[in-house]
Amino acid sequence: MLKTAVLRRLRKEEKGFTLIELLAVIVILGVIAAIAIPLIGNIIKSSKDDSDIATARQIYDAARIYITSEENGVFKDAKVYIATNTGEGTDKTINLQDKGYLDKNITLPSDKSTISGGTVKFNGTGNLLYVEITSASGTIYYKGSEVLAGKGKPVTTAPTSP
Repeated sequence: MLKTAVLRRLRKEEKGFTLIELLAVIVILGVIAAIAIPLIGNIIKSSKDDSDIATARQIYDAARIYITSEENGVFKDAKVYIATNTGEGTDKTINLQDKGYLDKNITLPSDKSTISGGTVKFNGTGNLLYVEITSASGTIYYKGSEVLAGKGKPVTTAPTSP
């Protein structure tokens, strides 16, 4: 009888967690956070890169539709402007935005800056050479083969091969 009374009393006093148990849980959560935070950062950067190249693909598709419908499908050495061209070229008003092939408020997803210019360039055989995108954050180029594949990294100089 005395034995059962002592056991009942001990069970009633076992409420909550010990300090050691709480510290062990905190350490485990800290280790998980130390592993997960860099992985999540890489996933976010990767998805921003993927969304930027998807935008470059969208611009390429608009240029392809423009050339097919308004330039009789002649891709050889074609250069199509995204927005009003302030540089080279004889006709500075023909561009994908003014013709309605691209929205005038298209933005670069990675930094939300509005795309203010750029070009889509095809080489002498009619293959996509590069997509150039100009925004408030600068000018970047995507190699043609990477745009078509949907994976790649931007470069700061115009690629010379698809």
